[in-house]
Amino acid sequence: MCLIVFAWRPDHPLPLVVAGNRDEFRARPTQPLAVWDDAPQVVAGRDLRAGGTWMGVAPGGRFAALTNIRGSGRQSGPLSRGDLPERFLRGDQAPLAYLQEVASQREQYAGFNLLVGDAGTLCYLNAQEGIPRALLPGVYGLSNAALDTPWPKLLNAREALHRCLAEPRLEHLLELLADSRKIADAQLPQTGVGLEMERLLSSVFIDSPDYGTRTSTALIRHGADRFEIIERSFASGGRVTGEVGFDSAWGWEATALPSSGSPRTA
Repeated sequence: MCLIVFAWRPDHPLPLVVAGNRDEFRARPTQPLAVWDDAPQVVAGRDLRAGGTWMGVAPGGRFAALTNIRGSGRQSGPLSRGDLPERFLRGDQAPLAYLQEVASQREQYAGFNLLVGDAGTLCYLNAQEGIPRALLPGVYGLSNAALDTPWPKLLNAREALHRCLAEPRLEHLLELLADSRKIADAQLPQTGVGLEMERLLSSVFIDSPDYGTRTSTALIRHGADRFEIIERSFASGGRVTGEVGFDSAWGWEATALPSSGSPRTA
């Protein structure tokens, strides 16, 4: 997951609203959003190469999401970053206590940002900073640097989320994630990947033959424990290859939502 914008409003009827794109090499095998056979309390996608996930939910309002750190972040580690959200979703540890534990182990992982929350708390850890913190209510953006680093695509997506909050719907969140506009060279961050790659990575929705936005995920939490979550998958050229969603309104036997069949819009 390389771009996440989210609204944390613990006293609101919709306390958590999230839109996120997972950008990845197209050859990396992935399981779409699903109830996990070996952990039926977890609804998440799954990385089939190293295991783990990039975003998911579980009962009790539990939510976890991950991005990597580009540039100066630690680029390798003996353990897979994907197990960080997975461990939280499988467990029952309080969010801040979990991140304090992860902070003591962060040298075992390549650079990461980690969000974890439950019904009443949402917490954040940047592996470079190593200081877990509970987030105040607000609208935030997270890409491949620290929280709210003002990269243009993050600012664009966060502003689009502000507009969606008047009447948040899953389809509107997916639409904001489909923004394929490139940023002018003068506004590009310099993260050490070269100008051509900075240009490719400058849009909210990324597309190239070998690398790009593989999935867009929209999530709305209603009250303490009801989630609506939908994931749309893409191939090269922005072609929609699948869509799956769940609504936990009827207990944690999550019910698949019907596919809208909507194509990506630039």
